[in-house]
Amino acid sequence: MDQDKRVGINEAIFRQVNEKIKNLDDELGVDDGTITVICECGDAACAERIELPLEHYERVRSDSLLYVIVPGHEFPDFESVVEHAEGYDVVRKQADEAVEVAEETDPRK
Repeated sequence: MDQDKRVGINEAIFRQVNEKIKNLDDELGVDDGTITVICECGDAACAERIELPLEHYERVRSDSLLYVIVPGHEFPDFESVVEHAEGYDVVRKQADEAVEVAEETDPRK
């Protein structure tokens, strides 16, 4: 498997976990304006957590190619940092295979 596809799959898995966290928060009525998610980087062993405003999470989720990561966890060959925020960065997929995986696995599409 190509590395860009493997990175894309790893990130897609983390995105799906974070969507489950969001759904559980919704079901339990948890709404303090923030959400704590798992870093959506391409490192399958990463389990770092990120707390961010819920509105920022929703903005990232509105674009299939965007992921929220711990600063420094980007894979420059496959994605670029498009936003720096306090405690996290947002990356956009740019490699063909990673873009394809991101679009095909978006749980909101």
